[in-house]
Amino acid sequence: MQGFFQRYFLLYRPLISKLNELLGEYELSYSLWQVILYVKNNGPSTLVEISAHYNVENPTITRRVQCLEEKLIINVLPGKDRREKIIQLTEYGESLYQNCREKITNLEAEVMEGIPESEQIAVFEALPKLRKNIQNLKGVNHE
Repeated sequence: MQGFFQRYFLLYRPLISKLNELLGEYELSYSLWQVILYVKNNGPSTLVEISAHYNVENPTITRRVQCLEEKLIINVLPGKDRREKIIQLTEYGESLYQNCREKITNLEAEVMEGIPESEQIAVFEALPKLRKNIQNLKGVNHE
């Protein structure tokens, strides 16, 4: 389907901008939210797990985690060896997640307005399949 990527990117940037605007109220950005979301969905996690999931370099995740720790949103605990760090949400982080999640859910509903549920489900189910296909391409770094 020619032009798919173009349509996706036309959606992606405005959506990230809207999310950054929404999260800015809490002194967060979408990149910081990704770490919060991962830890919320997966429980205490390592930097390596988070960076692998988002296909982002470890130093990038380290900077995000340091920022979240300074904001008292996460705790960083020692792991099995001195290099490994375990990330978990603080009580404040849990509360912040709930507030942001509610606002993001409302944004999702606004964005999906006027789109039949069957089409919403089709897109929702197709996106992870697209990600898997991209990860399976030769020469793609999937850490």
